[in-house]
Amino acid sequence: MLRERSNRQQMDILTKIVSDKRKEVTLRKSLIPVSQLEHSVLFERQTLSLAKQLKKSQTGIIAEYKRRSPSKAIINQTFNVFDVAKGYENAGVCGMSVLTDAKYFGGSLDDLLTARASCNLPLLRKEFIIDEYQIIEAKAYGADVILLIAAILSKSEIKQFSEFAKKLNLDVLLEVHNEDELHKSIMPSLDMLGVNNRNLKTFEVSLETSKSLSALIPNDFVKVSESGISNVDAIKTLQPYGYKGFLIGENFMKTNNAGESAKQFIERLV
Repeated sequence: MLRERSNRQQMDILTKIVSDKRKEVTLRKSLIPVSQLEHSVLFERQTLSLAKQLKKSQTGIIAEYKRRSPSKAIINQTFNVFDVAKGYENAGVCGMSVLTDAKYFGGSLDDLLTARASCNLPLLRKEFIIDEYQIIEAKAYGADVILLIAAILSKSEIKQFSEFAKKLNLDVLLEVHNEDELHKSIMPSLDMLGVNNRNLKTFEVSLETSKSLSALIPNDFVKVSESGISNVDAIKTLQPYGYKGFLIGENFMKTNNAGESAKQFIERLV
């Protein structure tokens, strides 16, 4: 009984995040019109392709900047984005993921802007995207890649948002948690397919999710594994399954020096 209630609460958090996000986006749209975003300095910059970086990389590390999360509360509130972005770049990561959700993850679009000014890495805007407006924001604030989450989008929304992102020369990483989400998501407007190893119902993490879904992902897409990758062995286990990208969030952020931690991790990997 307790487990059922816990599962319900964890699924409800995603519903609540999306509900809050819709209100937030409505407010942002009323404050900053699309025309203003399109006139930003960064809107015309040439984007960097994370997918291309991953294809040619031996390590495939996408390192994250994340202060907190609903499941882990505070991870690290002391690091500043500038130092972390510089550290990740010096460590030789392929790209950097920046959480921009404020209410649940303590992030902001300013974090994305600071990261863009601090490094020349491909930047992923990690966000709950439910509106084209957020994709325009991503471009205006210096992102190169957007994340789409299959669990919160319909097939038509995935198609609409991914095709819109491609028009803005942004890479698209589509995140799935299971086979049903994968089947509704495969379409040519995606660059990368990310398998999140965290079960949304139980919040348990298992690399078996990446292993079992790998054979169902066409080779046209760069395969990315997300969540639960806390050691070199996990990556070496997944590489034979065709994974080229590995999103690492809390592992570097919970140390005293995220950049140095990423550097040592990559040295052990190669």
